[in-house]
Amino acid sequence: MLVQLAIRDIVLIDRLELEFSGGMTVLTGETGAGKSILLDAFSLALGGRGDGSLVRAGQSQGQVIAAFDAPLDHPARQIAADQEIPVDGDLILRRVQMADGRSRGYINDQPVSIQILRAIGRELVEIHGQHDDRALADPALHRTLVDAFGGLEPLSEATRSAHVRWRHAERLLRDEQEKIELARKEADYLRHSFEDLSKLRPEPGEEERLASERSAMQQAEKVFGDLRDAQDSVSGDGSPLALLSGVLRRLDRRQSQAPDLIDPCLQALDAALNALDAAQATLDQALKDARFDPRDLERVEERLFSLRAAARKYGAPVESLSALAQKIAGELAALDASESRLKELEAERAAAEAEFRACCATLSKARTKAAGDLDSAVNAELAPLKLERARFSTRITPDEAGANADGAERIEFWVQTNPGARPGPMMKVASGGELSRFMLALKVVLADRGSAPTLVFDEIDSGAGGAVADAIGQRLARLAEKVQVLTVTHAPQVAARAEKHLRISKDLADKGARAATSVAPLEDRHRLEEIARMLSGATITDEARAAAAKLMDGAE
Repeated sequence: MLVQLAIRDIVLIDRLELEFSGGMTVLTGETGAGKSILLDAFSLALGGRGDGSLVRAGQSQGQVIAAFDAPLDHPARQIAADQEIPVDGDLILRRVQMADGRSRGYINDQPVSIQILRAIGRELVEIHGQHDDRALADPALHRTLVDAFGGLEPLSEATRSAHVRWRHAERLLRDEQEKIELARKEADYLRHSFEDLSKLRPEPGEEERLASERSAMQQAEKVFGDLRDAQDSVSGDGSPLALLSGVLRRLDRRQSQAPDLIDPCLQALDAALNALDAAQATLDQALKDARFDPRDLERVEERLFSLRAAARKYGAPVESLSALAQKIAGELAALDASESRLKELEAERAAAEAEFRACCATLSKARTKAAGDLDSAVNAELAPLKLERARFSTRITPDEAGANADGAERIEFWVQTNPGARPGPMMKVASGGELSRFMLALKVVLADRGSAPTLVFDEIDSGAGGAVADAIGQRLARLAEKVQVLTVTHAPQVAARAEKHLRISKDLADKGARAATSVAPLEDRHRLEEIARMLSGATITDEARAAAAKLMDGAE
């Protein structure tokens, strides 16, 4: 609830500090005293629309501070916590309005956007009347009030959760469909690539091994040529074997003629021939060992060319071709698995939607019953509020196509102000005074359900008197048993039922140079005098005092 309101340099208010408590507080005063200014300032602190004209003449800025004692689990604290604002102790809303139109908002001295200030303000206070910035214009709140009246929050939350699951299942299905569609576009390419690589069957380390074999074969070809030339020199047409053999034979024939000279020569020539024979045998073996099939080199080169061509085609090193083939195989397998997964996701989406639709149906049925009960309860409150010929109804319009987290219907409060008149949305059909009384009837019926902890009623009794004003006062007092009620009133019947009474007056300040609004708490005799003034006007008579005392006694 509101515990303190401090205003500085706003219109006619110079400096003002007010303390508040629970129950019902009334604000009274002459017309033009500044009651509307006070509510304008309060609305400013709650995130209402700012305007440079609100700043007191001659000042560069004005300021409003509103302090609230809210339960620890109150939604306003959660909004503040989400903005990383400390929420221990009171929630203090501060608004600084510049004369040039600029405006700044603070929560517990932490700067916040006006949107955040407004969001927190709406959770803490409802203002009904000419300053209404919250409720009845938004049919979404009508749905919330019906749910609050019927205690349907668990059903509503179950529907919201089912909607989240349905949308999540739809998103998973859509993502999978997009992935499959993309994979299908690449499937032909992937299958062709996999077949190509499967036929090639690349092996890890194969390129290095083939390159080594190819190099060895190329070197062997050169060595074979040199060995063959050497063999030709030793045993071919140019071989010295025939010449040495002829020389050996001639010397052998002369051996008997000069043995001492020829024997050493014969031995040397014989050794040379043996050495040439040995060289020839070695060269023959070397040629045999060095011999290779050119077709092997051709085969190796073709394989190496195929591997490197595939590497260029797929933009991957030869060494990675084997892994690429496995990757493509995995993607093809995943595509096949995705087709199966798609069917599972379609089933999950269908089940989630069915669950959501079932929740909507259950909630719609419960809302229809709650709406009927709400209509009966509100209509029972209308006659004492001088709306005995009016009818209140909750219009529920099925909307299966537009079903969302809030359900599958649109809910709006309608009224018929007179028999034979055409019913219509309450905000459009009801006049200002009627609207306030309809709202009061709703709030009385809802009591502490679906309500902010502080309710402000701005001249809800406008145009009412006698029994109607007394009925309004009774209902405001009943509301004040559940929530804090602040009301601006001209009705003595309403003022008499307040637990706290504030009188707003306009006085001259600065040696009479300008007017200033002041607020004074009234107790006992002064309160009696104010209610008597409200009864009789400028001249307070003893009869008015007696009537005021009777009203106060009756209220007690």
